[in-house]
Amino acid sequence: MSKLLENQVAIVTGSGRGIGREVALLFAEHGARVVVSDKDDAPALEVVSAIREMGGEATAYCGDITSAGFAESIVDKGISEFGRLDILVNNAGYTSDSLIHKMTDEQFQAMLDIHLIAPFRLIRAATPYMRDAAKKEIEQGIVHHRKIVNVSSGAGVNGNVGQANYSSAKAGVIGLTKTVGKEWAQFNVNTNAVAYGFIDTRLTRPKEEGETVEGGTIGIPGKVRDMFIQKIPQRRPGTAREAAESIFYLASPLSNYVNGQVISINGGL
Repeated sequence: MSKLLENQVAIVTGSGRGIGREVALLFAEHGARVVVSDKDDAPALEVVSAIREMGGEATAYCGDITSAGFAESIVDKGISEFGRLDILVNNAGYTSDSLIHKMTDEQFQAMLDIHLIAPFRLIRAATPYMRDAAKKEIEQGIVHHRKIVNVSSGAGVNGNVGQANYSSAKAGVIGLTKTVGKEWAQFNVNTNAVAYGFIDTRLTRPKEEGETVEGGTIGIPGKVRDMFIQKIPQRRPGTAREAAESIFYLASPLSNYVNGQVISINGGL
């Protein structure tokens, strides 16, 4: 099988676990050098180790993606390690659910910070190595496509009960995607988004399992989860690998004429 991302460099946020982990591994399988990023060191380093064991190249950059200076620092890490930046995947995130009349300012702002403001900052920080680098290449007659893939959600398209904060942030990601797609298309930077439905990750597992992020319990109550699955025409959640494959398509040369689009990955829901 040909390696569609040979010698390209990718930053994948939230890639210590779940969908992001599968994206990082899939990119590496296709020859990309990957900057693996997670808030926690251990899962990120495990992914780096797995990539190196398969003969690939990877490095880790960990920390709070919402903190000031994170975006510039992770981009600098990729450039210092690998010398270029071809692919940026804004994947990191979590949920903090509540009905709107009970939702706090802090809950609402937290979702904007990680799902919308952090991707904006990363795209801005990547400007010299994506937009500006491409501009110089075009002046030399070189055409090389770079890719930005943002992760939205069906909640950002249709709304979702208990997720006013998450839905608002993910809707904002769609606006960001379409705008950057229009601004940077002339520089051969393809900017697209995936809008996931029900993907089997720790964010969608039974809430009764007690998994927590940022001090809050994540997941979906078991009975609600079962009812939701029955609404999916394919009658099952998507796997993290299936979700990663949609990002891979948008990051690969297969999508060189796809720009400013939001692709729903939801089993027909």
